[in-house]
Amino acid sequence: MASADIRRGVTGRAVDAKQQVRERVWRTLESEGAARFPGTRGRIPNFRGAEAAAERLAELPQWEAAAVVKSNPDAPQLAVRRRARRDGKTLYMAVPRLTGDKPFVRVAGDPTINKALAEGTPAGVEDLGHVDLIVCGTVAVNRAGVRVGKGGGYSDLELGLLVEAGLVDDTTTIVTTVHPLQLLDEELPETAHDFRVDIVVTPDDVLHIDARRRSPGVMWEHLDDETIAAIPVLAARRSGDPLDG
Repeated sequence: MASADIRRGVTGRAVDAKQQVRERVWRTLESEGAARFPGTRGRIPNFRGAEAAAERLAELPQWEAAAVVKSNPDAPQLAVRRRARRDGKTLYMAVPRLTGDKPFVRVAGDPTINKALAEGTPAGVEDLGHVDLIVCGTVAVNRAGVRVGKGGGYSDLELGLLVEAGLVDDTTTIVTTVHPLQLLDEELPETAHDFRVDIVVTPDDVLHIDARRRSPGVMWEHLDDETIAAIPVLAARRSGDPLDG
């Protein structure tokens, strides 16, 4: 099962439709032999060809121009994170579930989750500075850039925090790397929280999206008290304590 969505009011038809898409894509990746360890269900699925997709991404002018990259910590984007380190980019990852007083980490060594957390430097939101390129994990995406994640809602919240801080703007590029089976020729459900990606990269192709949609920031009215209390950066911001910088 996917992790429970942290956002209040995200129920009903859209959530059910997203979960149906996830289950179908996870199943297809497994049945077609495109999935790799540690499997698909409940995850941003690791896929065969992830390294080739990372290399194709690194050929793009948006990648070459990016000095600061923020990436998801999931397995299929490990090759992207390693390429960012190799290319001398400043690389940030979110702390899983945004736990801790500082919800990001500046990666100092090999960017696996464990090593990044152990060897990197904890970072508050404002510590990141302007983010030139965001790499997000995806379960499914369509040709309009509509993305379905694994269902937790943390990617939307991370982006919302950076938008609110003025560190992500119209010059920031949002990309995802996926297997071709994850790129769907159909409409996908969207909610008010969702953002669209600007570029979809597969091992064989690059799709540039025209229909840009960005986060408006943190949608506080969609977060309940329990969720806010569990995420220190949110609790501090609501109380007016500038905890993370």
